[in-house]
Amino acid sequence: MSLTLEIVTPEAKVYSDTIDSVVIPTVEGEIGVLPGHIPLLTQVSDGELRVSKGGETLILAVSGGFAEIDGDSVRVLAENAITEEKIDENAVELAMKRAEQEIKEAKQMDPHELEHLQNLVRYSGVQLAVKRRRR
Repeated sequence: MSLTLEIVTPEAKVYSDTIDSVVIPTVEGEIGVLPGHIPLLTQVSDGELRVSKGGETLILAVSGGFAEIDGDSVRVLAENAITEEKIDENAVELAMKRAEQEIKEAKQMDPHELEHLQNLVRYSGVQLAVKRRRR
């Protein structure tokens, strides 16, 4: 038995394949999904999403959104998602530093802008953790 996994962001379909299992970071903690899982809708948190297929594990950094699980089908609608090999460590570090600096220097910042910058810092941290875990 297998699962169909689709990971979509507002910009693109990031991943679509038939897999063995997936571990999704949720606001309640990580959940593992195997074929035949009960129907479930859950909120995705910032973290590492692990895809297992044929003995190999693919890791993606994800942030925000929802996961819909229905039997042998999993759809993740994420604000952000990127596969490990596409993460540019230097670019992520620069973006994270810029966002942290903007937060520090801001006296009167729009709450939405502040939330956006905080989300950017968190997602950058997740990407760096994913990229550096194999060292």
